[in-house]
Amino acid sequence: MLTDDAGGARLTARSLRLIALLTMAAGFLDAYTFLGRGGVFATAQTGNVVLLGVTAAQSDWAAALRHVPPIAAFIVGVWVAETIQLPRVAAVLRRPARAALLLEILVLVAVGLLPPATPDDLVAVLIAFVASVQITCFGLIGRWTFNTTVTTTNLRNAAQAAYGAVVRHDREAAARARSLWPAIASFAAGAVLGGLATVRLGDAAVWVATALLTMGLALFLIDDHRR
Repeated sequence: MLTDDAGGARLTARSLRLIALLTMAAGFLDAYTFLGRGGVFATAQTGNVVLLGVTAAQSDWAAALRHVPPIAAFIVGVWVAETIQLPRVAAVLRRPARAALLLEILVLVAVGLLPPATPDDLVAVLIAFVASVQITCFGLIGRWTFNTTVTTTNLRNAAQAAYGAVVRHDREAAARARSLWPAIASFAAGAVLGGLATVRLGDAAVWVATALLTMGLALFLIDDHRR
């Protein structure tokens, strides 16, 4: 997770507003790649690992190998995100959180400009890269951990927070629940939006996810202006 931005930008990077937008974009992209790009999960690599194992167990090697490139692209994206966070690199970029988000946007723009005949596997690889940069660079809402591309851990944490708030009357747990549940809902909303947009717009639906990330980048500029 990025920690080298100035204090104000760090607050924006950990804000519920930004994380909700990033999470919505992740839910959108998962629906987009699953429905419109060959049934591959591009942001949630758990699904790809499971499908890889299932198809390999059935000796369907061609289908199994289709799930390898997104996993590899995800790993490369993590390496790129870690490089962005190196002190000497962050010093050059000056605003590494924005640089990471801009990188995501540029990759999605490239996806949107690809010709219609582009193989689905290439698109899945590019989006897996985007997801890995996001999950590595943005992982906090305030002081609480949050995964912007995978829901399982978030649901557990939110459920624990809700339990603590209701049963133990824990104010800290209540505050955590108020942050986590809206972000989880944004992932579900993104998946619904992604499904609807993919059915209606086809390949062009990726521009909607690009717009969501661009709105996230704009939050940094808006907060800078306010400060």
